[in-house]
Amino acid sequence: MAPRDLLDMTGRVALVTGAGTGLGARFCMALAEHGADVVAVARRAEKVENVADAIRKAGGKAIAVSGDVTDTASIKAAFDAAEKAFGTVDAVVANAGIAEAGRAAEISDDAWRRTMATNLDGVFYTAREAAQRLLKAGKHGSIVNIASILGYGVGKGNASYATSKAAVIQLTQALALEWAFKGIRVNAIAPGYVVTDINRDYLTSGKGAEMTRDIPVGRFGREHELDGALLLLLSEAGAFMTGTTITVDGGQRIGLRGS
Repeated sequence: MAPRDLLDMTGRVALVTGAGTGLGARFCMALAEHGADVVAVARRAEKVENVADAIRKAGGKAIAVSGDVTDTASIKAAFDAAEKAFGTVDAVVANAGIAEAGRAAEISDDAWRRTMATNLDGVFYTAREAAQRLLKAGKHGSIVNIASILGYGVGKGNASYATSKAAVIQLTQALALEWAFKGIRVNAIAPGYVVTDINRDYLTSGKGAEMTRDIPVGRFGREHELDGALLLLLSEAGAFMTGTTITVDGGQRIGLRGS
């Protein structure tokens, strides 16, 4: 296979959670641009339909599914819709996540559980559903979980988020070990701070600018700068990679105190 073809996703069926905005929406576009049939999943139907519509207008194939990763029935329904439209899902991006800031002594039980339910349980439920269907179909596939550099180093006020993302990194390794001989690869990406519509106002403010002092390259990331890691891990270019987490953070992790 020629090197230029290694990232080709033609013939692959890709399901992305948390696909309505931000990185999830960009992941959908990147996969479609490289030939995948895309299943965009998020709770807000209007947002995720906009993503699927943009892909279709650009000449790609996509469907939108309203779904909640904390609900296993909802996840099953999303995979059912994917199979009906395109066939067995063989590329998964478990991207759905939330962040609830708060000091550990003050965070409520509900806020803690919401974070864990979305960021950890949702990743596991999505990966498990994908693996069960791939095994039943006798097919190989690849799964990418979205972690964070805060899975490696923490700051004040993010105990629940950082804990959930550290668990995603460990979960990725555990699943990779169990499923490797079945032809299912499981890897993760740990992004640093990336500018999206959700955080743009804050990161481009004065306080945001101060944060770039902790990033060796001196700036925040851009959404498309995760495309390479994503496509590497999902495509044949990463065929010998499983159980790894790729950090995409402008060097911030190496400067984290205590890491």
